[in-house]
Amino acid sequence: MPVRVPLMMHSAVIFDLDGTLLDTIDDLADAMNAVLERNGFPLHPVAAYKQFVGDGVEPLVRRALPEDAEGHVAVCMEEMRVEYGRRCFDKTRPYDGITNLLADLEARQIPMAVLSNKPDEATQRVVDRYFEAGTFAIVRGAREGTPLKPDPRGALEIARDWGLCPAEILYIGDTDTDMRTAVAAGMTPVGALWGFRSEQELRAHGAAHLCAAPQDVPTLL
Repeated sequence: MPVRVPLMMHSAVIFDLDGTLLDTIDDLADAMNAVLERNGFPLHPVAAYKQFVGDGVEPLVRRALPEDAEGHVAVCMEEMRVEYGRRCFDKTRPYDGITNLLADLEARQIPMAVLSNKPDEATQRVVDRYFEAGTFAIVRGAREGTPLKPDPRGALEIARDWGLCPAEILYIGDTDTDMRTAVAAGMTPVGALWGFRSEQELRAHGAAHLCAAPQDVPTLL
């Protein structure tokens, strides 16, 4: 059940993508490991990638490479973009309960958005593949000119587009990056315990609510 604190009226929801709406970890790990193998570097278990992802392509590549491989970062970043583009539909799936949650919020006429640190092109592709057109009013990945999360500017742009005060928006994500983004934006941070990171991490970085499963989210609205 969600951890409860006093609620205010929330008018909209912003979702993180990887680890929140979609379980993408196997495809991300397979793609990065293929890049590492091609370049002669050690591979990592899938579980390690749960700590590597969440902050964009460059941090993922830097975390996966050995510390002394700085000269390979740019090449491996480009290879990762290509490799992930080939593999992004192999094993990815919506988390159990996500489809029902989105249908519930849509029936309530709650506007929904996606804000991800995944490159915008890849974000658009996977959202288009796994969710019905029109489910999300706004879908945004990493774009030139907008800083990556936890900088709040991307989230605040969405609030402005909706004409809403940030405090009216629930921000749901599974990492410290998401919680810090929500806190900095003045939104309500909701930790998705079904995702990649731990309850302790989410609490430590400002989660106002913790949801064990997607079906817990409507109780916060």
